[in-house]
Amino acid sequence: MSILSDFDRRSVAALLALATAAFCYVTVETVPVGLLSEIAADLDVSPSRVGLLVTGYSITVAVLTLPLVRLVANVPRRPLLLALMAVLVAATALSAAAPTYELLFAARVATALSQAVFWGIVAPVAAGMFPAHVRGRVMAVVFTGGSIGPMLGVPAGTWLGQAADWQTAFLAFAGLGMISLLTLVLALPAKPTRNEHAGRGTTPDARQFALVLVTSSLAVAGFFAAFTYTSTFVTVVAGMSAALLGPLLLARGLADFGGIAAGGALSDRNQRLAVILPVGLLSAAMLAMFALGTSPWAAAATIVVTGLAMGALIPALQNRVMEFAPGSTDTASAGNSIAFNIGIALGSSLGGLTLTQAGPRGTALTGAGLALAALVFAVSMKASSRIEAAPAPDRAGAGER
Repeated sequence: MSILSDFDRRSVAALLALATAAFCYVTVETVPVGLLSEIAADLDVSPSRVGLLVTGYSITVAVLTLPLVRLVANVPRRPLLLALMAVLVAATALSAAAPTYELLFAARVATALSQAVFWGIVAPVAAGMFPAHVRGRVMAVVFTGGSIGPMLGVPAGTWLGQAADWQTAFLAFAGLGMISLLTLVLALPAKPTRNEHAGRGTTPDARQFALVLVTSSLAVAGFFAAFTYTSTFVTVVAGMSAALLGPLLLARGLADFGGIAAGGALSDRNQRLAVILPVGLLSAAMLAMFALGTSPWAAAATIVVTGLAMGALIPALQNRVMEFAPGSTDTASAGNSIAFNIGIALGSSLGGLTLTQAGPRGTALTGAGLALAALVFAVSMKASSRIEAAPAPDRAGAGER
């Protein structure tokens, strides 16, 4: 993603800080999964109650993202982002210091509230620091931070929590959040959305925006219908050892990472194709997973390909949100976040139903059906002209904030 040549270093530093913040949020949200027994033993609660720390967090984000983003619609973005990061740091540190389960739960709800607003405004803020012709690559940088949270952050937090204690893991992520906060204090411009394309849709279209949201929900549902039950598919259908699950998920995560970079670059060239290709690839991978999944090699390959497809799809969908947003891009991004979470819930639920009724192999077929439905809506979206780079400003004005 070659974007350094076109922009000032402060904007690039702020973009990397936003990606780091996304990494912290996603990791803090899910890290209790890896520290289940440690937290349960220390706070003298059942593992199922520790699991509620993740469930309650995700429900808070899904339900409150849109109303909170609307509530802060008129708040200047720089102070708002700095306040959100301060809440992340303080609440994560409070989580580490919490002597009781109830206080830990409350601290995580506070973190979730800040995350709900963060996901609603981060894409427009990041896009607003750069010209529109590289918006896809900018989105890829931001969402790379979120993508590597489960891939690197959760395993690192699990290792640190087991090597020391779970509080140390939370303190480490609070420290990383503090670095991101300080970087934003120094680098985030006073008016992050100084490029007009970031505040409103480039070509506002309510119908096309609805197609993006439906595509997002169905594609995510297709992925999670199978991904949620990957361990069962790998061990029961493919006959692989459970010990291979970790390396396989790591490979899938690396493919996800590569897909985000590719999807961001393609999105700057052809926004419609950047959505259609990953959804088509996801559909094909799911069908192959169902048809060939009894082979360990085929099962592993298709699982990795699903990671590549989803990684490429995420920045492409967000770029289309920024293009078709019928109103403010903040509200539109919040809507896409909700669509994503609806997809997770729908996919995992239908996958669970399939697992009960038809066995683990059927989860891939359910995922393929949902992904193919998403492909129909993706193909229905209209094409748009490639955004060309604007003439370079003179040096006298380039540094103005």
